[in-house]
Amino acid sequence: MLKTKKRYDCAAGCPVEATLDLIDGKWKGVIIYHLLSGTLRFNEIRRKLPSATQRMLTRQLRELEECGLVLRTVYAQVPPRVDYALTEEGRSLEEIVRAMHAWGERRLERLAQVQAAA
Repeated sequence: MLKTKKRYDCAAGCPVEATLDLIDGKWKGVIIYHLLSGTLRFNEIRRKLPSATQRMLTRQLRELEECGLVLRTVYAQVPPRVDYALTEEGRSLEEIVRAMHAWGERRLERLAQVQAAA
């Protein structure tokens, strides 16, 4: 089920590379961040990421599902309903994603201060 694209048998930085391979991409980290609050339907995710195209969002969700971080559940009803949720493996990234969020907030504050001073 879990797909491994390449081997990580190099230097000490390989675990970092392995992690980044899973969450790289413009939207994957943000998708994971939003799914930390619970299960979301596709259009709910799309509303949270208005500058992501439907095609790109679909691709990023598929890749997250393929690597075992996101669970996609399809309900047989009309209209079709598809839910996305983090797997246990995906939820294990919470500490990392929240740390990235906090760091990003601090960085944006610093940038705003620099611009205000200029």
